[in-house]
Amino acid sequence: MIGVIVPSQLYSYTGGTAHVHAAGDNLRALFDDLHRQYPGISFRVIDEQGRIREHQRVFVNGERALDLTVPLKAGDEVHIFGALTGGCASC
Repeated sequence: MIGVIVPSQLYSYTGGTAHVHAAGDNLRALFDDLHRQYPGISFRVIDEQGRIREHQRVFVNGERALDLTVPLKAGDEVHIFGALTGGCASC
């Protein structure tokens, strides 16, 4: 199994749990398993084109993943972060 650290904005999908487990040989399969266990969670991270959403960040063992083809193995740890955005461009 692969440990997944979920950001607080996704706790509503995991019943308030910050650390869950899922299976998959790459990130795409992992998010499919997360969706099976926690319906709707993957849509908050993956867009309709099958890419990591612009305002989400996914890290595998501390390395940023730029797409869903990143291979995984048992014992890996995946962190999902909601990127902070906003601010004043003219300030």
